[in-house]
Amino acid sequence: MSIHQEDFRRVTTQRLLEMKMRKEKISMITAYDYTMGSIVDQGGVDIVLVGDSASNVMCGNSTTLPITLDQMIFLAKSVVRGVRRALVVVDMPFGTYQGNSKEALSSAIRIMKETHGDCLKLEGGEEIIESVKRVLSAGIPVMGHLGLMPQSINKYGSYAVRAKEDNEAEKLVRDAHLLEDAGCFAIVLEKIPAKLAERVAKELSIPIIGIGAGGGVDGQVLVLHDMIGLTQDFSPRFLRRYANLQGIMNEAIEHYVADVKSGDFPNEKEQY
Repeated sequence: MSIHQEDFRRVTTQRLLEMKMRKEKISMITAYDYTMGSIVDQGGVDIVLVGDSASNVMCGNSTTLPITLDQMIFLAKSVVRGVRRALVVVDMPFGTYQGNSKEALSSAIRIMKETHGDCLKLEGGEEIIESVKRVLSAGIPVMGHLGLMPQSINKYGSYAVRAKEDNEAEKLVRDAHLLEDAGCFAIVLEKIPAKLAERVAKELSIPIIGIGAGGGVDGQVLVLHDMIGLTQDFSPRFLRRYANLQGIMNEAIEHYVADVKSGDFPNEKEQY
């Protein structure tokens, strides 16, 4: 179902804050190309994330680490062309902002100038706060990301739930406040206990978007390929599949192959 005309007003960071204030849930979905960006935008999603998860679902890598700045820029440019209403957030890839705030700013400016995206997302709290502040100082909106941070998977060693222990939970809360105080307009919390996520959402005035973080936050995000069933080998507890497009595509392709082999395609009406 496409969005109503009266809901067409462009989504901005300010509008997201207004949504939190009136307790309206925020929807966020990934997209990595023009066609998918256009489809999810027409569906009424509030935020389109050009995620570094493209490293997995588009490039076939086992982690998000290999995807490059140039690749993210190429994908984001394509998505932006297809989006008219939603806020477009672009992930800064691994290695473009950690440990060097000047490089972070340079990478951020490249992404914004070349993609025409609306804002950026960075993973981490205290460890990357200088990069966050420097990017914000250029007038570039920043969304934070805490909890399970896929770019740090080699440090974690697994994709298990994060912040179950008190010390890690308290650090996450401190980091969330640091990001808000620095000027981030929203934060993604990934794969943490629902009660902890709800606490963060209540303590902070900026929107908190969850993925595997329960329903007590201000919005939800899923990877498009997972939620429409294009991928089938990833089935965490938090994932709800709304379609099985892999099955539909398999059937269509098999039908096409059979028609070509039999000579049924093309028929007389399908040629010049």
